[in-house]
Amino acid sequence: MFVQVIQGAVSDAQGMRDQMDKWVRDLAPGAEGWLGSTAGVTADGQFVALARFESEEAARRNSDRPEQGAWWEETAAHFTGEPVFHDSEWVDVDTPGDPATAGFVQVMQGRTNNPERARELMASDPTDWAAFRPDILGSVMVGQANGAWTMALYFTSEADAREGEKKEPPPEMEQMMKEMESLNAGETTYLDLTDPWMTAPA
Repeated sequence: MFVQVIQGAVSDAQGMRDQMDKWVRDLAPGAEGWLGSTAGVTADGQFVALARFESEEAARRNSDRPEQGAWWEETAAHFTGEPVFHDSEWVDVDTPGDPATAGFVQVMQGRTNNPERARELMASDPTDWAAFRPDILGSVMVGQANGAWTMALYFTSEADAREGEKKEPPPEMEQMMKEMESLNAGETTYLDLTDPWMTAPA
């Protein structure tokens, strides 16, 4: 899988929503290899999107379409500065539930000083997440250059997520979380999408 993360401050959240709807309606039918997208705008006007493709080649073919270029030119006008792009084939997806039904998505971004160890820890996590946190429907973890990462967590609702955060983790999870925290390089940024836009091929 290949994921492109797009983000930046926008002046018109509804305008961005209209543009995303336009892409799904007019361009998605011709976007071969597109698997789906998650997007939204935070309360303070930060837009973030994760577009998933079967491969980097499929994403490039989509970007090279003339209609994609025209659509992006319209969309870019909504950003108040230069948008940032992060492309990656290092993608881990976990779906204990159905992320398409999420009512709240939290996008986290940070940096680790040991990406390989962090990935090993996540892969070996023994937690039964469906039982421990039924509010978590899924996650998409994207590794980026220089140890940076972006992770989208899909929740049933924001209220359920906040309540779930209060749960005491089992000992093995707590140990793993402590090691994960020790690998962090700097602070983690949180982008809360209270009105997430989830789209997928028809």
